[in-house]
Amino acid sequence: MSTAPTVYDVAGRAGVSIATVSRVYRSPDSVRAETRERVLAAARELGYVPSGNAQGLASRSTGVLGLCFPDYSDPDTEAADAEDDDAAMIYFDQIIRGMERAARRHGYALLIAASLKDGPESLATKVAGRVDGFAVLARTVPLAELEVISRRQPVVMLAGPREGGERLDHLDHIEVANHAGQRELTRHLLADHGLRRLAYVGFAEDSPDVEARFRGFQDACRDAGVPVRDEPDLRVAMMTQAEGARAADALCERGGPLPEALVFANDQMAVGALHALERRGLEVPEDIVVTGFDGIPLSRLVRPALTTVHQPMLRMGEAAADLLVSRLNGTNTGDPESLVLPVTLVRRGSCGCHD
Repeated sequence: MSTAPTVYDVAGRAGVSIATVSRVYRSPDSVRAETRERVLAAARELGYVPSGNAQGLASRSTGVLGLCFPDYSDPDTEAADAEDDDAAMIYFDQIIRGMERAARRHGYALLIAASLKDGPESLATKVAGRVDGFAVLARTVPLAELEVISRRQPVVMLAGPREGGERLDHLDHIEVANHAGQRELTRHLLADHGLRRLAYVGFAEDSPDVEARFRGFQDACRDAGVPVRDEPDLRVAMMTQAEGARAADALCERGGPLPEALVFANDQMAVGALHALERRGLEVPEDIVVTGFDGIPLSRLVRPALTTVHQPMLRMGEAAADLLVSRLNGTNTGDPESLVLPVTLVRRGSCGCHD
């Protein structure tokens, strides 16, 4: 890996003092907009990211790994009582636990950040400047920004298919078998339970993981000769419990035959649907089947317990830390790795199976 550019390089490229460069990153409002943009442009061109402490400036080592992901928190669970904490154990929480566990095993701390907002210096760049290695959820950070960060330190992309073409082919990548998992679950409903009227709920274009799941759903239906739409039967803005409940109500009120199964893109929505169907007096699975995806702890606590696809979220976090450390300590100098972690179909009561 080439020598990382320094604050002196940025100052020389932008034609300003070192103190001005420092103020741009520490107190951007104290620098004129024209000067600030010139400094940031020079930093981008050089691939410079500021280090978080004096030790990092000297040794380029912080003993910290970073993780960035979008803030997809569920507003329904944020307001919940303490005894409902299991409802908040969603996808990112498990990845964080896995990555923190592996980082600690290697002697590293973990710095995490959510709700990435663009600004004079984005949160992703701030995190990258304070860590030795960086893991980021797909489509969280602009590709151009990731390319700059990756010049300084190893970066692992998490979830979704590898994207960015040749621009990011040099990055390690970890995902789970979303397509295969949803395809297997859908085949189970079609072949083992004989269902035919399936309704898929999710959004396909904003999440590469959900897009892969929807394609798995489509492929299973086509294999069975069951007509399937080119897009989800119902799109949602956020994949939360509240949205799942609203989706169940909307599908029940559309008129015509009731769907035989509601196939949700994640467990959070499926749990919300279970509550909505209960309020309507509909029995699950006798009147309608409900399934999810992720395998969060809440999926086994609801009644009936939720049929779902369990993905190894803890293992994804662990694998990210392991990959970063292997790059940092030089034990892995080979070509970029692309790992696909297997998933498991969990048959439970919400589809008519026993646990």
